[in-house]
Amino acid sequence: MKQKLTITVDPEVLVAAKRHARSRGVSLSSLIERALRHEAAVGEPSFTSRWRGRFRPANRDDPRYDALARKYL
Repeated sequence: MKQKLTITVDPEVLVAAKRHARSRGVSLSSLIERALRHEAAVGEPSFTSRWRGRFRPANRDDPRYDALARKYL
């Protein structure tokens, strides 16, 4: 069951949010609900935390390393 929520925003934000919702063919309520769901996602790690520590150091003996180092470093 949905519940009613009262929020206070700047008038400019309200106008922009209504325009954004209208351009996407959704109600302002559903737009706000989607944004809140996104922000409140629990247990979903960020991109950086998912990949942190997953890469091995480069093998400096590999000839491809030298070629890439000359090109990009």
